Amino acid sequence: METGDVGPGLCCASFNQDSTSLAVGTKTGYRLFSVTSVDKLDCIHESTETPDVYIVERLFSSSLVVVVSQSVPRRMNVYHFKKGTEICNYSYSNNILAVRLNRQRLVVCLEESIYIHNIKDMKLLKTLLNTPSNPSGLCALSINHSNSFLAYPGSDTIGEIIVYDANNLSTVTMIPAHDSPLAAITFSASGTKLASASERGTVIRVFSIPEGLRLFEFRRGMKRYVNISSLSFSPDAQFLCASSNTETVHIFKLEQHSPSGEEEAPSWSAYVGKMFTAASSYLPAQVSGMMSQDRAFATVRLQMTGQKNVCALAIIQKLPRLLVASSDGQLFIYNIDPQDGGECTLVQKHRLFGSDKDLEETEKSELPEPPQACQSYAATVAIPTSGPVTATLTGYSEDGGAKKGEVIPEHEFAAGPVCLDDETEFPPINWCRDGSGRGKGRRL
Repeated sequence: METGDVGPGLCCASFNQDSTSLAVGTKTGYRLFSVTSVDKLDCIHESTETPDVYIVERLFSSSLVVVVSQSVPRRMNVYHFKKGTEICNYSYSNNILAVRLNRQRLVVCLEESIYIHNIKDMKLLKTLLNTPSNPSGLCALSINHSNSFLAYPGSDTIGEIIVYDANNLSTVTMIPAHDSPLAAITFSASGTKLASASERGTVIRVFSIPEGLRLFEFRRGMKRYVNISSLSFSPDAQFLCASSNTETVHIFKLEQHSPSGEEEAPSWSAYVGKMFTAASSYLPAQVSGMMSQDRAFATVRLQMTGQKNVCALAIIQKLPRLLVASSDGQLFIYNIDPQDGGECTLVQKHRLFGSDKDLEETEKSELPEPPQACQSYAATVAIPTSGPVTATLTGYSEDGGAKKGEVIPEHEFAAGPVCLDDETEFPPINWCRDGSGRGKGRRL
């Protein structure tokens, strides 16, 4: 999210790959926050060495952070923020519009080209030249290292999506997603689903990856076109949230409707639904398609409108939450009812600026926490089955060791070490450092 001059010095905001950390760029530098508690927002790092930071991306919970400043918009700096050292820097032929990271690849997006680096040694692996004009730097990189897919616009006039395999460096497919140009795209955590929205902002579609088949279609609204600024899947890909320049954040539920299930108890809504389904076969395709689109499962009414924001779905303290970072320098945390949906409850609001004392001043909701915790978004809505259970293993931590109780899905594990607290660990810090401790710069 680039926010320009809106807000108290806020230039950009982004959640890391698993939504456990929030990075914000400011007029004076950048800040990194830990988002693992509802009541407390810890600022784990602050830098004032580089002004006007409009891109700041952190690699999971590691010490690697990528920074781009308005003062030198063609240069990307990669830092080990806990050591306070620069790993390396790269200069490009034009302004950098976006940077995306996972444990295998670092992707830099310019308006008409994309650069793919190997994150372990920062070697340039591939340059995609003459890509369709992409002035907003729209692109998405799956966070799963084994499904390292890259998505970017395939046209500047219609909503085509190019899906590229960043591991094998080859094009996978082209998805004709929308009639209008793309406005937002994002992958699920496993890299097997891709969500997209067009500049009209009325319809959000979800596709299977790598096949490119349409799985879901959601209607955000019919009354007006909006600018969708953020799309984000829940960790288990059972929910998808969308925020825009309006006051409403929509949360959609990704569930397949079984055509031959058990008969539901008769109700007026069920009767009307059946009548709509029967009538749709006699209506024009556009009308019947609109009737078949799913509506929002849950919504949030923000306290502001007309401001850019970035949203994320996360599990915090064992409960599903919606996180919204706004361009006026605030982080809102909402509770989600994963069973009934409806209007979400604001439980906490944090300030991203001010003194440490100011950051601790929050507004709590008077409503109590739900009495029972859930393991995932789907846990409270899914019918118990004998299907496979996602394996979890002890994950890495800021201290470079196993942190008690911290788990990450098995598919998120890289083949090698992922901690950045030791120079010999991934990625190799000494690859581009000279005796002075400064990083090595390259021009592309």
